[in-house]
Amino acid sequence: MTDSDHAYDLICIGGGSGGIATARRAAAHGARCAVIEASRLGGTCVNVGCVPKKVMWQAAHSREVMARAGDYGFSGVAPTLDWGALVSARDAYIERLNGIYDRNLDKSGVDLITGHAHFIDPHTVVVDGQHYRAARFVIATGGTPGRPGIPGGDLGIDSDGFFEMTDRPEKVAVVGAGYIAVELAGVLHQLGSDVELVIRREKPLRGFDTAIQDAYVEAIGAHGPTLVNHFTPAGLEAAWGGYSLHGTDGRSLEGLDQVIWAVGRLPNTDELGLEAAGVDIDESGTIPVDAWQASNQPHIFALGDVTDNPYPLTPVAIAAGRRLADRVWGGEADRHLEYRDVPTVVFTHPPIGSVGLTEADARAVHGDAVQVYETRFVPMDFALAPAEAKQRSTMKLVCVGAEERVVGVHLFGVGSDEMLQGFAVAVRMGATKQDLDETVAIHPTSAEELVTMT
Repeated sequence: MTDSDHAYDLICIGGGSGGIATARRAAAHGARCAVIEASRLGGTCVNVGCVPKKVMWQAAHSREVMARAGDYGFSGVAPTLDWGALVSARDAYIERLNGIYDRNLDKSGVDLITGHAHFIDPHTVVVDGQHYRAARFVIATGGTPGRPGIPGGDLGIDSDGFFEMTDRPEKVAVVGAGYIAVELAGVLHQLGSDVELVIRREKPLRGFDTAIQDAYVEAIGAHGPTLVNHFTPAGLEAAWGGYSLHGTDGRSLEGLDQVIWAVGRLPNTDELGLEAAGVDIDESGTIPVDAWQASNQPHIFALGDVTDNPYPLTPVAIAAGRRLADRVWGGEADRHLEYRDVPTVVFTHPPIGSVGLTEADARAVHGDAVQVYETRFVPMDFALAPAEAKQRSTMKLVCVGAEERVVGVHLFGVGSDEMLQGFAVAVRMGATKQDLDETVAIHPTSAEELVTMT
């Protein structure tokens, strides 16, 4: 390779979904691009996030469905889970995806550089002693799980460690109140573990509409996992019979086989040498960016979990990166991601779906112009279940103004993950409550409840 071979129009630092999507789109517009990645392609989402999590959720959901089969007249020996077989199949699937990402980069004409990138000046990075220059950079290095700074904190595992478990723990505490915590707690509970979800406040899922928080708390109160609230960890120790998790109020959770920390993620920026590039970071290590994903250095962009965007979701990073490439190399001068009306799903049991403003946020902006519609019902999935096994769904519409424009849709219940996408389109297009009312319902489904609310 000559020195000119190491010069690019764009270098994306980070081979996750966001970095790869940006590089491939820019290459499609004719830019010469490279992606630098030190680990497996696909980033957090593919390797230790969304994808393997969804595989585990599907396994948990399968067990849940099998447990309800008796309601429909099925009988027989209950199946048992081979955790090792599940993990082996999951990891083989992830490995195939790694290969697909590699081949797609090659098909797009994007160079893959393996190693850790470190800036030495605003236009140059070093990887394993080799210099690479670019007119523009995109930093998309993602985040890493955080841990509490308490005695014995290293005895627990984080969400990455969850995917390294070779056995299912019999008794486990999952510490955290966000979507990662409730998802892992739900998966382990459905697969047969005794799970305690440990949170510092009254309810988990802060930031979601209160109707969703309440519906989730009610559901786990009836069906598990066990909620341990107002518990702030003070220390973790290995004791006879398992781990002991101690709280600041004197309470202790004893006999734990495992403790999983799901207490937030930290941006992977500390080893990039950003000071040499003149890129500002804030106290948490995130890179402040403007509406165009640009840092304080106009040729250095950042997207995904290394920024302070309010939606740390894989599709958001992909969308931001593709729009960036379209603007810079595709001639679409105003192309950028608008961080609003972004749909999100939490894979609890049943799932949560949310798009737009919560009721509280809507009232803070629009005051008395807010009108709310809400319904709770037992979906047909549980029509034949005994009373104690029935699970209720919750749906809520948040509307604004005389025309009752729908600005928020919040769902908890079977099928929420799949039905949300279409309603997210409606919200983004400015649909009104009357638009929903005028839409013929699909019966019998849970989704019809969203167009029949009064």
